[in-house]
Amino acid sequence: MLISFDWLKQLIHIDKGAEEVGALLTGSGLEVEGIETFDLVQGGLEGIVIGEVLTCERHPDADRLNITTVDIGTGTPTQIVCGAPNVAAGQKVVVATVNSTLYPTGGEAFKIKKSKIRGAVSEGMICAEDEIGIGQSHAGIMVLDTDLANGTPAAAFFGLGSDKVFEIGLTPNRADAASHFGVARDLQALTDAKAILPSVDDFKVSHTSRPIAVEVENNEACPRYAGVTVSGLKVGPSPEWMQKRLRAIGLSPINNVVDVTNYVLHELGQPLHAFDTDKIKGGKIIVKTVAAGTVFKTLDGVERKLQAADLMICDTDGPMAIGGVFGGEESGVSDETTSIFIESAYFSPDWVRRTGMGHGLKTDASFRFERGTDPNMVITALKRAALLVQEVAGGEVSSEIVDVYPVPVQNHEVSLSIARAHTLIGQHIGAERIKTILTDLGIEITNETETHLQLSVPPFKVDVTREADVVEEILRIYGFNNIAMSESLSTTYLAKFPRPYAENVTEAISNYIADNGYHEIITNSITNSNYYTPAGEAEVAGLVRVVNYNSEDLDVLRKSMVFSGLEVLRRNINRRQRDLKLFELGKVYEKLADGSTKESRKLALYMAGNVTAESWKQPSHKSAFHDLAGVVQNVLRKLNAGDFEVQPLQANHYLRQGVAYTRNGTVIAELGPLDAGVARYMEVKEQVWYAELNWDYLLKKYKDNLVAAELPKFPEVRRDLSLVLDKNVTFDQIRQIAFRTERKLLQGLSVFDVYEGDKIEAGKKAYAISFTLQDRQQTLTDKVIDATMNRLMQQFEKQLGALIRK
Repeated sequence: MLISFDWLKQLIHIDKGAEEVGALLTGSGLEVEGIETFDLVQGGLEGIVIGEVLTCERHPDADRLNITTVDIGTGTPTQIVCGAPNVAAGQKVVVATVNSTLYPTGGEAFKIKKSKIRGAVSEGMICAEDEIGIGQSHAGIMVLDTDLANGTPAAAFFGLGSDKVFEIGLTPNRADAASHFGVARDLQALTDAKAILPSVDDFKVSHTSRPIAVEVENNEACPRYAGVTVSGLKVGPSPEWMQKRLRAIGLSPINNVVDVTNYVLHELGQPLHAFDTDKIKGGKIIVKTVAAGTVFKTLDGVERKLQAADLMICDTDGPMAIGGVFGGEESGVSDETTSIFIESAYFSPDWVRRTGMGHGLKTDASFRFERGTDPNMVITALKRAALLVQEVAGGEVSSEIVDVYPVPVQNHEVSLSIARAHTLIGQHIGAERIKTILTDLGIEITNETETHLQLSVPPFKVDVTREADVVEEILRIYGFNNIAMSESLSTTYLAKFPRPYAENVTEAISNYIADNGYHEIITNSITNSNYYTPAGEAEVAGLVRVVNYNSEDLDVLRKSMVFSGLEVLRRNINRRQRDLKLFELGKVYEKLADGSTKESRKLALYMAGNVTAESWKQPSHKSAFHDLAGVVQNVLRKLNAGDFEVQPLQANHYLRQGVAYTRNGTVIAELGPLDAGVARYMEVKEQVWYAELNWDYLLKKYKDNLVAAELPKFPEVRRDLSLVLDKNVTFDQIRQIAFRTERKLLQGLSVFDVYEGDKIEAGKKAYAISFTLQDRQQTLTDKVIDATMNRLMQQFEKQLGALIRK
């Protein structure tokens, strides 16, 4: 968004320079990305001054040249050789001094140098109008009628002073600042100056000979629609001052009527549209939707097929404009127009956004309507436009203002706790400072006590609906840089944060996973619905579809982390990066049976290729289940989820086999090989191991209390057993039986060998398991150890049918 500093100063009398104002705006959240100098004439006539020809004599060696002396205000006459036929002593002229640069009309720029012309020294150039870029004539030098002192910059004579233009990176939530007055309102809160809304007191209705009736059929899409006619005007070029301001912000002047609508839009933030009154059939405006597929030609000459949800501005014959987006070719203002109907409306942001996206149209009007305009500015802007049209095009107001506004948009009522404001800000700034900021921003204080302020927030503050939003407004004006930071990192902030602090836990786990050789990825939450229904399968239930999506490939919110990760794997593998360990913490979405949407966070890990790179020290091996399982189990332990159970995975669309880690019946993680069909569909030929953790649940159950214990004084003992079991018996079953049998002395058990082969019965496998025993109160005796191991063996034989091999 471009803001003219000269224009801004017409709305707020501020005595600060452009750089200082830019710094204030940036500090308040209106980031000034650059400040450019705008010159109505290229170069701004820099180095070009008013001079007076003192003498003029023929050049002795050239019949068409004259040697002149010119007073350019330096105190010493300057000699200039001039070839213009009309140069004469006593004239006031335009002089380009040495080292100035000229930008001639339709020609290349060139620099003025001290030179010799036919032997005579020339220290400048007396200019024609085309030579300085302000006209086309080259018949002779310009002779000025002025009393300005010699040496006065020519820009002052021609009224071509430069302007400073701010380029502001406007964020979507700052619709209130999408105009010069909106920026001035922020400056009002940042300085002692007062923003001045242009006066419309001179607006009056001259007669009512050209009334236009208005009927709004769709009040949801158009809560307010107003208009007035101005007749007897003459369409032509805008005055120079208006053209200059429009050009400064990157707009090309069109004619005085259209320029007025653009001018008011950028001045007050209220889009307007002018219809030729004579082209409004039936003398009536109807705001409604029309049949889908209706062909409508817009101002750019393009025929567009309308959508059912396009709000149209119609007359009794049919559509004239797309509401809030673009006008129509047939009802626009032309050179023959003598009467106009000026439209000023408040359109629903949702409706304008859908229409703009559907037609791929982005205009200055839709930019503002999509973000939310001020319904209370509708009439002020309408009167301002009518007055400006009369000023630059003549005419009279020829109807009463029609204003269809059945259900006025209400202010947001917000209760602000002063103590809460100070807590969120992190510093005590005082109730009076808070009240001043709010008032300067246009927020009304309707009631106040020692502890609370009752606020009425006007609708132009689209994004300010809660207490926290109000505090954000206060803080950005007070200044983030004014919040004192303690030199001690241990200082307690006024603001209170939940413990454990989720971001700290997330960072710690991410660092642990990265330390194990995994690379973090960040992918798009919007994905392709075809991923969930490959090869024409039935649609997966629960997909959350994106309304008005821009791409057929990005039409749903992801239900699983699988496919976005596979896209990254595919891209890397196709570039010969085959040994991959990746992780991502992101959100997934699911549409529930009642129509609501569930949003949850997942931690996903992916492995493909070799675990480590080839090395002379050790052979590399393909990634396997336990390589990933070890990381997952350690993550669960770090999150204090160590009492989880391991169960066979319930097969799903992505994992046909694997394990599920559960806690109190809730699945906290799933792990296994990705289904080969899913991987092939994503063009990933490598074996991919995948794990997905229920991050929301784990974070909710996480507690950061650490328990420290003294190192035991008595030694631990290891005993080994070899168990021959059925193939379907899992190690987790053995572990659970062992800990149920011996709760006190058994500290841990682990598998150090597994055998399946012809040395044992078919359908069997042999586990070699080590058991660690320890008594923290005394040294274990052989008797106690043997008794414990016997109990364990008895239970393994009884419950699992194990054969104990000595």
